[in-house]
Amino acid sequence: MTTDCNLLIDETMKNKKRICSVWCLVLTVMLLGGTMAAGFIGGRWYIDNKIPNFQESYFLYVYPETSLAEISDSLSTGAGMLRPRSLDRAFRKVGLCDGIVDGAVRNIRPGKYEISPETTSVGVARKLLFGWQTADNHLVLSGTLRMKDRLAQRISRQMMVDSTTVMNALCDSAFLSRYGRTPEDVFGFFLKDSYEMYWTLSIDEIFNRFQREYERFWNEERRAAAAAQGLTPKQVEVLASIVTGESLMQEEYPTIAGVYLNRYHRGMRLQADPTIAFCHDYTLDRILKKHLAVDSPYNTYRHTGLPPAPINVPEKAALEAVLHPDSHRYLYFCASPDFDGTHDFAATYTEHLRNARKFQRALTERRRAQAAVAGN
Repeated sequence: MTTDCNLLIDETMKNKKRICSVWCLVLTVMLLGGTMAAGFIGGRWYIDNKIPNFQESYFLYVYPETSLAEISDSLSTGAGMLRPRSLDRAFRKVGLCDGIVDGAVRNIRPGKYEISPETTSVGVARKLLFGWQTADNHLVLSGTLRMKDRLAQRISRQMMVDSTTVMNALCDSAFLSRYGRTPEDVFGFFLKDSYEMYWTLSIDEIFNRFQREYERFWNEERRAAAAAQGLTPKQVEVLASIVTGESLMQEEYPTIAGVYLNRYHRGMRLQADPTIAFCHDYTLDRILKKHLAVDSPYNTYRHTGLPPAPINVPEKAALEAVLHPDSHRYLYFCASPDFDGTHDFAATYTEHLRNARKFQRALTERRRAQAAVAGN
């Protein structure tokens, strides 16, 4: 009996040891699995939150209809995205979507977003969620702006607003009246400059920004300078647009402005070729005598004084030239026979005719030389 009891006890102890070993193994496996899972999850968190996911600096443009799949493709192409799955997880984590594949977009904010090589996946997702777009978006007005459609395109290419919306605003009397403008004199409202503004601004907000810059430009000092020339700010804009159309050489602006102011104050017709080009919708390669007969209030060969409104968006340098013109006796000017973009100025009509004949002779010689080259 004693032997049987001992055997039973030994067997029981062995079973307990086996059970303990099994549980130890199970616990070890569970602990190891948990550690691996935690490491896996922690690793993914670290990758998504701390490791940069892009190789290039890039500006990401997000429109209201842009899908997350398009965003992912854009980042892959433009920013050299390294881990698309990381970006997908980040989008899920912040609640933007149920994944790039189905593209079920939620809470995404349109905007212009700056992506740098230091940006993480979660960094991008948070930018889109909270609308942290770059403030360093510059709308630049520069170059030749003498047609409304060109101006509308220039603005729309740099902002989210489309060109049709801008064009409608430029032609809308009720809208422009809020800024003291009409569709006829709207060119004078704009200043060629670089404007820092958010890419997603509405057309109203864009024009409000232009208005603030316009009011800042026309301070008391400049208004006083305009009055000293016997002009209102809007008249300065008109004359500056003519000066802008006359030359690409800004160093000549004060001299040209002085010519036109001398003619204006003497009651002479301005006889400005840029106004004739405007009357013909800038379709002329050369302005000939027959073109001067066009019936238009903008024809300064037929009408004394200033045209009704600006014929283009004037250069700032031209505005300053009208406000501070060179003091001289010149009443005429014509293109230089050197064909370098400059002009020859004259105080008398006789002197002007000599300059004009000199230019015509040089032009004739130039055409003969060009014809000879073409014939060889």
